[in-house]
Amino acid sequence: MNLKLVLYTLGNLLICLAAAMLFPLLIAFYRRGIETGSDLRAFILSFCVTLIVGLILRLTTKSDQGLGNKEGVAVVSLGWTVIALFGSLPYLFDRVFAAAGRNWLVEFSFCYFESMSGFTTTGATVLLEIEHLTYAILFWRSLTHWLGGMGIVVLAVAILPMLGVGGMQLFRAEVPGPEKDRLTPRITQTAKLLWGVYVLISGLEMLLLWLGGMTWFDALCHTFGTMATGGFSTQNLSIGQYNTVYFDVVIIIFMFLAGANFSLHYRALRGDFRGYARDSEFRFYGLMLFVCISLIVWNTMTARVDEQVVFDSFGTALRYAAFQVVSIITTTGYGTFDFEQWPALSQFILVILMFFGGCAGSTGGGMKHVRLLLLIKQGYVEIKRLILPHAVLPVKLGDRVVPQEVMTNILGFFFLFIGIFAIVTCIMATLGLDLISAAAATIATMGNIGPGLGSVGPIDNYAHIPTIGKFVLSFCMLLGRLELYTVLILFAPELWRR
Repeated sequence: MNLKLVLYTLGNLLICLAAAMLFPLLIAFYRRGIETGSDLRAFILSFCVTLIVGLILRLTTKSDQGLGNKEGVAVVSLGWTVIALFGSLPYLFDRVFAAAGRNWLVEFSFCYFESMSGFTTTGATVLLEIEHLTYAILFWRSLTHWLGGMGIVVLAVAILPMLGVGGMQLFRAEVPGPEKDRLTPRITQTAKLLWGVYVLISGLEMLLLWLGGMTWFDALCHTFGTMATGGFSTQNLSIGQYNTVYFDVVIIIFMFLAGANFSLHYRALRGDFRGYARDSEFRFYGLMLFVCISLIVWNTMTARVDEQVVFDSFGTALRYAAFQVVSIITTTGYGTFDFEQWPALSQFILVILMFFGGCAGSTGGGMKHVRLLLLIKQGYVEIKRLILPHAVLPVKLGDRVVPQEVMTNILGFFFLFIGIFAIVTCIMATLGLDLISAAAATIATMGNIGPGLGSVGPIDNYAHIPTIGKFVLSFCMLLGRLELYTVLILFAPELWRR
């Protein structure tokens, strides 16, 4: 492990982060006479600290060597942790300037949780009265989503040519799903193309929301939250605050797009629309949406809660069921209805979907549809093998045979995911949460979803979680965003040997 090279690259990432802070800083400067608050001082200080530390790391650790696999993994895992740390400074300084004498550890746990939730596109929040926050803070929350959605490391690969060939190691660590399409021979060009598609679709959604009546600021922030499958809103009641079919439909469409593989969108923009139909994972993704929406529509129109059905109209049931299913399965976490008021079956379906997540190559979190599809195929193959013990029965994805090492990787991932889920649930229960809240908080953060059930339900937040619990759940967000292996490998002694 070349630690000097890792620190040099982290310095470059911090410089990029400091540049991103200029946008909310300018908003705070523009609105300094409109809003009362300490956000301008907070962002100036945050920008200076982040830039100075980034420059120090860059100037004192410069190396001519290229990034290897070990360095790439370390940069992504440590980079996400460091970026969340420095990304929490605007919240921290704003809270400290606003009220002196606060407990720094407690305040830091709040701010780091919010920052990690933003960059990992989880959308779980500890902030109260969202509508009372300044525009600069609201914009920074949403911007952390948008940067984290496609990956701030991929952004760095796209705009920092000094990474050279080492960019491939960064990209592989940043998007560690079972299989990623490489759109062009050069990884830097691939990253630029992905960001181009990301920006283009984001611009289209923002335009549609603005035309529907949102202010440009709300349209921009909700676009950031949608395309990153994050879920931070400028309203206390999330999208439900607007209560319009138009906004629901627009956001459903773009959440669906954000949950699909972006390489399919790239090919569609080049005229290859058949790629969607040919892709096995995308078909499975669409099938799950159709089945789950249908079940919840049926359940909410027939099952009685407190002696009455939840919805008495098919159109209303379809509107709310479709929004919530797409929001949960893509790990966006936006809400238009308190689904804890739905029948038990509907709530159970949504909890199961929290484990699914988006497609590989999407901005969504979770276990990814392709992994679950391959696990189902593997189970079917094992059943056939009992009947035909001497037959050669490979697992296929489309017309391609899936290598055995990929299946082993997926089985290991599934075991680790379930094991960590169980351990963290026990930890959260030990900290005082009831079992439903403990399990929901764990999967909602590991799956980068945000809202769960119980005390962390869709109309609640995570402010009441004990300080230790906030750090544990922050680690779960990181695990989920980088899909376990990239983070857990940091604890392997072999990684740190030269």
